[in-house]
Amino acid sequence: MTQRIYSLDVLRGVAISIMLFLDGPPDKIFSILEHPQWEGLTIPDVALPMFAFAMGAAAAISFSRRKPSAKKILKRTALMFLIGVLLEMEPFILLLIFNSDFTTADFFERAIVHGRLFGIIQRLAITYALGIFISLAIKHNRGILIAAFVLLSVSSAGYHIYAPENPFYEAHNISSAVDYIFPGENHIYRPTHDPEGLYGCISGTASVLFGFFAGKILVEASSVREKLLIFVKAGIFLLIAGGIWSFADIITKKLWTTPYALINAGLDFILLAIFMKIFEISDCVKKISQPLVALGINPLFFFVMNNALLTLLYVLPDGKNFGGLYLELYQNTTQGLISTEFGATLFCAIWALLWLPIAEIFYKMKITIKL
Repeated sequence: MTQRIYSLDVLRGVAISIMLFLDGPPDKIFSILEHPQWEGLTIPDVALPMFAFAMGAAAAISFSRRKPSAKKILKRTALMFLIGVLLEMEPFILLLIFNSDFTTADFFERAIVHGRLFGIIQRLAITYALGIFISLAIKHNRGILIAAFVLLSVSSAGYHIYAPENPFYEAHNISSAVDYIFPGENHIYRPTHDPEGLYGCISGTASVLFGFFAGKILVEASSVREKLLIFVKAGIFLLIAGGIWSFADIITKKLWTTPYALINAGLDFILLAIFMKIFEISDCVKKISQPLVALGINPLFFFVMNNALLTLLYVLPDGKNFGGLYLELYQNTTQGLISTEFGATLFCAIWALLWLPIAEIFYKMKITIKL
């Protein structure tokens, strides 16, 4: 079990590393490291599905020892959702503290009346709850995969039924229509849609289910060879399925479309198999990957702290100049080094690396922060 959990921690560490690296670019970075404007798949697009996949796998391993009550699952979901909402409100809380021109009425208007309800952690919370309840209700591993494909089929069908002439038009699709109903126009990230909106939770839940299936295999398969074989087969099948499905649906994180979910799940299965194999045959590689494990043990903590600190540095020192200390740090260090893209990307890399000593301290002291 130690071998399997180590590989899973590395997978989570990869996901959170990408998030730390790319959450707050101070300027234009290399295009492969930026989210596409609408359609496509780049490096940052693999992080969140990988996180959801690993979350499902970890849950399956944990539940093999002791199944949680529905109350505990809902409590964790509610806590995650609340943390996500507070992160969305943080800029306005800081403005209220540091900017004397920002009044309580401004706070109420911008944070409550027009505040964003959904976000990355909120989506993880919803997909976690849905994925876990579905997984626990299904007795057979094959049933979990079938449930995932049913959800993806429902998600895909919704786009084509709602707007058959152009299912994935940015300003008019079923996901944006749901956003306008709930949470409503005043509480979405963009005028046309919310990239972490409610409809995308359908296919997002499938990503959790694929991870739960992987976790069940890690627990139940009798040998490492059997696990590797299942993961490689599953990965190849999902990659091919995602490629074929992309002829009907676009690949985009903004809507968490079916081919986007399938291709990412396929990559996750393949990566997990690769990690298991190389850690089995090479202690050296295992030692090199240890910083990823340190991050992967407390992924939600580092994601939340990173976003909270970025917001704080953007607001300080006076709450008036957008960019604050964060952009000052960039401008006085790597800005314009070789090129705009290189300097901004290097700054992102340095920012991510600064979290490693903290993760290492947590790892050495065996500190695990769970919700």
